[in-house]
Amino acid sequence: MAIVSSGSSAPRGSRPEPAPRLVDAAVQEHEQERPLQREDSLRPRKLADYIGQSELKQVLGIAIEATRTREEALDHVLLYGPPGLGKTTMALVLAEELGVRCRITSAPALERPRDIVGLLVNLQPRELLFIDEIHRLTRVAEELLYPAMEDFRLDLTVGKGTTARTRTLPLAPFTLVGATTRAGSLSSPLRDRFGLIQRLEFYGLEDLQAIVQRAAGLLNLELEPEAALEVARRCRGTPRIANRLLRRVRDVAAVGGHSLVGAALVQQALSLHRVDGRGLDASDRRLLDLLHNGYGGGPVGLDTLAAGLGEDPVTLESVVEPFLLQQGFLQRTPRGRVITEAGIAHLREHAA
Repeated sequence: MAIVSSGSSAPRGSRPEPAPRLVDAAVQEHEQERPLQREDSLRPRKLADYIGQSELKQVLGIAIEATRTREEALDHVLLYGPPGLGKTTMALVLAEELGVRCRITSAPALERPRDIVGLLVNLQPRELLFIDEIHRLTRVAEELLYPAMEDFRLDLTVGKGTTARTRTLPLAPFTLVGATTRAGSLSSPLRDRFGLIQRLEFYGLEDLQAIVQRAAGLLNLELEPEAALEVARRCRGTPRIANRLLRRVRDVAAVGGHSLVGAALVQQALSLHRVDGRGLDASDRRLLDLLHNGYGGGPVGLDTLAAGLGEDPVTLESVVEPFLLQQGFLQRTPRGRVITEAGIAHLREHAA
């Protein structure tokens, strides 16, 4: 499978503008031949190798088989869920299973109409176009996608004023795979044009352990089962974080000359990065500590907490709080944030 880039050409005499930045899978394939594996090469390439998300795999597996039978383009797919759960990886797996190329870009890179037009007109039959952060598309880009997704055509307006005229360009049948962490931010007309809308869930401990063990094999790291489980407990239900923590463990093992990594070494390595046994890092514990010891447990407003921590309120709300809410350490009330008994107990346990 190759992932290629494309873009529209600039008018003669004008300064060429950069096309949307796309990933070349040929580079990824070359990296897989090297002894040191990069994160991209840890991605599974087949649906059978994709660990977890059983319901998603079942739905997409049926759609892939039906598409092969009909020899048509796969219906448009919208994948949503928290970051790091494998939305981009699933798009690459879909392309591999269908035997087609996948063009990858992100919504912020499609600022001008020519960007999205350049991608669409260069798509070959049944190819996949993956747009990350699709909720950040501009209104103009969205309106260009409507007829492209439904009828495989582009409706363009040429000229201005009384000389304006509409021109229709046919497109090859293609599959748009959109990924977003904020499905509610998509407009209804865009969301309704996706035939398959699937949410990626946080991973269970067993699946995460299997992911860590698979990644350790690709990184040539000998890992005991208990060590893989220890990494899985601390990765916040997210494979991307699991791979990141595993690389930190590999660093400590390499410097210390350890050929076999056990649970104790994992604890030692991740303690250096201040990641505790439940996956909380320093930022998480600072928030809980400020709530408990600074404001008597709350309730406290978001802006007040952000000022006390020296953090941006948006970062606090979208990055730090979700995991604490999921773990039951924090509550959001109409009056503000409140630490729970479980949160207080965790602070005491970590202090001890």
